[in-house]
Amino acid sequence: MQKNNSEWSKSMSIKEQLAVTRRMLKFARPFKKIFAWAIFFAILLSGMNVLLPKILQVFMDQYLTPKTATTKIILFFGGLYFIGILVKSIVWFFQGYLYSKASLNTYQSVRVRLFEKLHTLGMRYFDQTPAGSIVSRVTNDTDTLFEFWFVFLMILTGVFAVISSFIAMALINVKITIACLFFLPFLLIIIWYYQKFSSKVYRNMREKLSQLNTKLNESISGMSIIQQFRQEHRLEEEFEQTNDEYLQTRLSMIKTNSLLLAPIINLLMALATALVLSMFGYQALEHPVEVGMIYAFISYVQAFFNPMTNMMDYLSIYQDGMVAGTRIFKVLDHEEFAPKQNSDADAKVTEGKIEFRNVSFSYDGEHNVLNNISFVAKPGETVALVGHTGSGKSSIINVMMRFYEFYDGEILIDDRDIRTYPLKELREKMGLVLQDAFMFYGDIAGNIRLLNSNITDQQIKEAAEFVQADKFIETLPGKYHAKVIERGASYSSGQRQLISFARTIVTNPKMLILDEATANIDTETESLIQEGLAKMRQGRTTIAIAHRLSTIRDANLILVLEKGHVVERGNHDSLIEQGGLYYDMYRLQSNQS
Repeated sequence: MQKNNSEWSKSMSIKEQLAVTRRMLKFARPFKKIFAWAIFFAILLSGMNVLLPKILQVFMDQYLTPKTATTKIILFFGGLYFIGILVKSIVWFFQGYLYSKASLNTYQSVRVRLFEKLHTLGMRYFDQTPAGSIVSRVTNDTDTLFEFWFVFLMILTGVFAVISSFIAMALINVKITIACLFFLPFLLIIIWYYQKFSSKVYRNMREKLSQLNTKLNESISGMSIIQQFRQEHRLEEEFEQTNDEYLQTRLSMIKTNSLLLAPIINLLMALATALVLSMFGYQALEHPVEVGMIYAFISYVQAFFNPMTNMMDYLSIYQDGMVAGTRIFKVLDHEEFAPKQNSDADAKVTEGKIEFRNVSFSYDGEHNVLNNISFVAKPGETVALVGHTGSGKSSIINVMMRFYEFYDGEILIDDRDIRTYPLKELREKMGLVLQDAFMFYGDIAGNIRLLNSNITDQQIKEAAEFVQADKFIETLPGKYHAKVIERGASYSSGQRQLISFARTIVTNPKMLILDEATANIDTETESLIQEGLAKMRQGRTTIAIAHRLSTIRDANLILVLEKGHVVERGNHDSLIEQGGLYYDMYRLQSNQS
């Protein structure tokens, strides 16, 4: 088995755990009133646990032992005890219900906040973080927090129970009560050792679960490739190995909990009970000892140790919550934010003129993928970007769409810095069509509207007609309400792209960004949408990454990129006359066709 030397395989110090706990408690502040009521009922419950044995003690010592009990007295104490049990049950219900409600609200708010945070992070974060790991933090790690909040309830109820039981025992027999405290140092040592050792186990377990989710996510997403290249056996072995490593961490956790939690507390409680009975036994040799008092004292000893058993049980949940909280805060504290606009950004796009001035860009901060890119796309013009794979075409789109931040040069919209426009304004005025059209689960109308309530059904139909998508939509059962399964797998790539065109055009953008929009479309479908694309480009500034050079012959400006540099520029005819890289690419495609 591969040895894990990552930060998640190390134990957490007390200082780290306290820091995480303080931050976790801040999430509970909006629900503090519900938590407070639950704690109030927990205090009442501790009082009931002290009162009920006292009722039986009085009944046994004052009426059963001297044989003075009458039917009336028996019914009275029976009714009193029943009422006490009933009140205890009601109090217990409200304590559990209110605390569960507050815990549920808290961990749900953490999940929402985490999900919102992910939408503020830049694309670089998602490039570097496996999707399965992100899913694990939003689902598994936040799920752990529901039980995590019960740790504090167990601690509070445990403290109340220990104090009330100790006082009740001291009122009966101070000497025996002090003798019971002999077991307390052993208990504290066990708690200290457990939290130190178990944090390492839980961190390792969480990391393995994240890796397991990553493997599962990749396998499901890439199932067609896996089957195509017959990689099932290899991936099954990798998954089995990761799953076995996760199993081993779970077994380590089980071994730790089995040894250091309930069994050892129960052993201490049994020893304490034996000590109490022995000491009462020696007292009985000198003078009579009331049976009810022994019963009550033993009940209080159990009430003294039982909360500690619960607290020890919840220590495992606490450690799990500490690790989950650390992983959640790692996302919340991440500063790889999406590019920010100026704080006073209020400009409006009116014409749609796009200009790049000496723009350079690097994904890793060291190796530029764009070098001094400059061009102007006047309102209504089309600028096409061509070049081999890795030449920098998509990077131009990425920085212009503000998916990544650029640090050298300027990008201007209508002669104003792109940072002076609110991001909402840019998103509304820029229409992006990617090579791979992503479809959401739902129906066709929902995929065109994308939850924009301002878009009417009529506008959806008009957009579909505009891009020639209505021809296949009208033939579907349900038409615009035809079902779309995950990623639109039931539709061809051409049909998905047509829906993507409709999704873009329905918002009537000023600027149109086409990232090899016709690369995955068959020739017949392409011929149908060329008219639609031409109509889409009319009156709109268009930046088009072209795979098929025949589709951008009418572009006002064609930029030929190579290794992040513009090596040729001009229209189609002038570039053919140059006889350079563009000419070679066009001749190669013409020969292939």
